[in-house]
Amino acid sequence: MPFPFYRQLNAMDCGPTCLRMIARHYGRHYNTDSIRQKAGLGKQGVSLLGISETAEKMGFRTRGVQIGFDKLKSVPLPAILHWNHNHFVVLVDIKRNSVKLADPGKGMIAIPAKEFERKWTTNKTSDQQRTGTALLLEPTPEFYENSGEKEHKLKWSFISQYLKSSRWQLTQVCFALLMGMLLQLIMPFLTQSMVDNGINAGNMQYITLVLFAQLMLTFSSTVISFIRNRLQLAISGTINISILSDFWMKLTRLPLSYYDSRHTGDTLQRISDNKQLQSFLTGQTLTTLFSMLNFVIYAVILIMYDINLFILFVVGNALYFGWIKLFMRFRRRINHEVFALSAKEKSTTLELVQGMQEIRLNNAEQVKRWGWESLQVQLFKLNFKSLNYNQWQSAGALLITQAKDIVISFTVAKLVVDGHLTFGAMLSIQYIIGQLSGPVSQFIGLAQSVQDVKISLERLNEIHELEDEEPVDQTFIDRLPQEKTIRVNQLSFTYPGAGNAPVLENIDLTIPGGKVTALVGDSGSGKTTILKLLLKIYSQYTGELKVGENDLRFISPVFWRRNCGAVLQDSYVFNDTIARNIAVGDEHIDEDRLIMSCKVANILSFIETLPNGFNTRIGAEGVGVSQGQRQRLFIARAVYKNPEYLFFDEATNALDANNEKVIVENLNEFFEGKTVLIVAHRLSTVKNADKIVVLRHGKIVEEGTHESLTAQKGYYYELVKNQLELGK
Repeated sequence: MPFPFYRQLNAMDCGPTCLRMIARHYGRHYNTDSIRQKAGLGKQGVSLLGISETAEKMGFRTRGVQIGFDKLKSVPLPAILHWNHNHFVVLVDIKRNSVKLADPGKGMIAIPAKEFERKWTTNKTSDQQRTGTALLLEPTPEFYENSGEKEHKLKWSFISQYLKSSRWQLTQVCFALLMGMLLQLIMPFLTQSMVDNGINAGNMQYITLVLFAQLMLTFSSTVISFIRNRLQLAISGTINISILSDFWMKLTRLPLSYYDSRHTGDTLQRISDNKQLQSFLTGQTLTTLFSMLNFVIYAVILIMYDINLFILFVVGNALYFGWIKLFMRFRRRINHEVFALSAKEKSTTLELVQGMQEIRLNNAEQVKRWGWESLQVQLFKLNFKSLNYNQWQSAGALLITQAKDIVISFTVAKLVVDGHLTFGAMLSIQYIIGQLSGPVSQFIGLAQSVQDVKISLERLNEIHELEDEEPVDQTFIDRLPQEKTIRVNQLSFTYPGAGNAPVLENIDLTIPGGKVTALVGDSGSGKTTILKLLLKIYSQYTGELKVGENDLRFISPVFWRRNCGAVLQDSYVFNDTIARNIAVGDEHIDEDRLIMSCKVANILSFIETLPNGFNTRIGAEGVGVSQGQRQRLFIARAVYKNPEYLFFDEATNALDANNEKVIVENLNEFFEGKTVLIVAHRLSTVKNADKIVVLRHGKIVEEGTHESLTAQKGYYYELVKNQLELGK
């Protein structure tokens, strides 16, 4: 039984995909996403420890080892290997001179033992023996007690739904294709008739009539083709918008934590997959289907002339198709490799553009450029390999096609010489052969497109199969309770990834409704994490988060965020006007609220100095703004929403003392009656809070007001001692 193989669909999915293959080998199916979640996959991938812990949760007995190649031959297989310093593969089998691997990025490969040892062994023992890292896995009875998960098959129905909205236009296109095919069908008979009845008889009037008929047929076909192409373009535009729009809708419904574990390049590359899907639906498919109908009709006509000619044509094209089929598996493997590298190259290019200032300031131009050039070299090698395969494929295909045509031409000529066919029939047959060859080439092109689209569909299905942040089969609360107090009970949280220490441990906290609560503590003490949990950015926590009497898990994320204003450290400036950057979610901007929010954020005077005022574009393609101006913009954005709950994470740390003083006074007035949680280090920001909570190493160590905590001279006092100017 062949080893079950799956390809990784994202740049950093090699570890979970390896584990998925081994689980399937032992008879249980698991989806990559569920393994990814168990393993705590992040943008840097997953560690061998993470794979081991996940495998044990699935029911495997695991053991990580550092061994040499000779001892590797005696371990239970399949096993997972740490490969080439930055990848995971499955070791399937070891033979005398070669090693069989399941590489989730490349496919099933067999490599020479010496090359395997060079890429796998990375360490040397005290006796200079080279060793490599392997994870050995064996199923326990618990593994077989679990039934696994339902396999998500490819859904071609997913793409057919986009054709339904253009049924009438598709009908018109089909009618145009049919009419064009029928008109082309008359051409060989006109050619034979002109030669046999016109040229041989010397009847110029008949020849002129036939040529005029051919001219009219050509004109009619051109008009029909013009109309068909316009209809296909209209359908293509409609379907393209629908496919991409649905993709973006799906992305906006995914949990926010999704973006913490995916490379930007992976997401951007899937937009290309959507476009390839659209091209497949609206271009080649319809034309090829009608060409195959055309093929059947012309094949029947050729059989009527001479069945031996048809057999020669079929045998020649069977050899042609077999030759092309031989190269299709290579194309599939290269396509996957190009996808992974292209995704990485897009991320690297974005990093170069967006991080150019830091690159220049840290003299990292050469290092970063070398990294980008290394990816380009790898892409070039892959493209060269693809070109090499294509050249061999094209050369062989051309040889087979030419040989077939020569044999058929010789056979037809002999039939004419022997008197079995007329000269007009010979010309007609040559035309028919040409019409038959076109659909064959189109069908092979379609087969290759189906292969490419299948790969794209696998990647798109992975996104569409992910569970929404608000599943349709789950009911969420979409109203705020009368009591606005937030209660945190026994809250613990650890960021995804094996070996990570808990960021929060058994936190008990009350954030009074209508009051201002401040969180203070050292960096890494868990302050920002609490904010992100309250904003439902992460949901994999233990304990309770309650708003009034409602569990935060059951409150609609969309509704909850609609009633929350947030200023986070990684807030984003859009490439848009200042007004649109403040009123991000409003189609129609409330000018009174806009001006009020800018006054609170003390940014109105700056905006009024700009030539276009609120209509000034900022962001990537607009006016640059300083860090302090960005923070004031973000504060205005949160204030504009006028929410019930406000979460500020170091919202004033980039402001000068004067601006901070004005903004803090304005905010204190705006905070009246609202539930506010502030994370800050500056005393001026937190001293007027109704309640101050002090965190240290993920635990609450002190609570109280500024006055009571200062009087205690405990940890809070130590944190703000320099700002108090009280000395020791």
